Amino acid sequence: MSNRQNKTNINWYPGHMAKTKRQIIEDLKLIDVVVEILDARIPISSQNPDIQEYIKNKPTVILLNKSDLSNSEENKKWVTKIKKEGKSAVLVNCNSGDGIKDAIVEIKKVYNNIKDQYQNKGRIGKAIRIMVLGIPNVGKSSFINRASKKAATQVGNKPGVTKQKQWIRIEDGIELLDTPGVLWPKLGDEKVALNLAYTGTIKDDVLETIEVGFSLLKVLIENNLIELTERYKLDLGEIKNILEDSDLEENEKALEILHQIGRKRGAIISGGNIDEEKTARIILDDFRSGKIGKITLEKA
Repeated sequence: MSNRQNKTNINWYPGHMAKTKRQIIEDLKLIDVVVEILDARIPISSQNPDIQEYIKNKPTVILLNKSDLSNSEENKKWVTKIKKEGKSAVLVNCNSGDGIKDAIVEIKKVYNNIKDQYQNKGRIGKAIRIMVLGIPNVGKSSFINRASKKAATQVGNKPGVTKQKQWIRIEDGIELLDTPGVLWPKLGDEKVALNLAYTGTIKDDVLETIEVGFSLLKVLIENNLIELTERYKLDLGEIKNILEDSDLEENEKALEILHQIGRKRGAIISGGNIDEEKTARIILDDFRSGKIGKITLEKA
């Protein structure tokens, strides 16, 4: 375990996604405002770089979802950074509904900035047409359910639009084009793959729990040592002694800390050995639920 290296050579572009890509590019011609959902803990890793190519200059509102689990100061920095890049950003929690009203307000605000060009073409009194984009498991369905108050109303087909395209009324004046499927990010970058694994965006049956949990622990040791020791009631002085031990390799230091967490949590198997997989699962679950603290892995 201590000398394992994480390898994530995974093909993340299923064949049907190529078809989805073509359809999204085609559907964007019908859209006024794009809503892109990112994970506030990993705004870089959870953004599909291809999406920027598709939407080009289309007005965009970025929703930083799961902002209740990320660091509040980093949340502010990310909102500021995104706004400097010329896009709107709203902090949301699509599960609880926090921030959804703000998102709707922002969508209307962004549309108001461009509606003159539509009115000049004679399009007056029409609904704002939006499309929600985001990688799998980032919160797209939760946003749609919350925004439409879980009573999504299909408003039928638009003139000149193929019958497969269904529009959902989010509220009076805003309609969402329900697109089939979403796009996976390209995970050539191992760090991106691991960030998605830490947050549970990539399901645990794809990558080994013990590898992901161990790798996350090393990140937390480096960046969130206080939160880590407080969560598991570890002796900070003892942990620092382990980290300063020149006879131990980095992985050995992390493994020793993992074992301490395992002992504190009673993750012990026959012979008094630590159940490393169970301990890794505890660390992952505690991180994902915010029990270790409000942590942002990617800084603005």
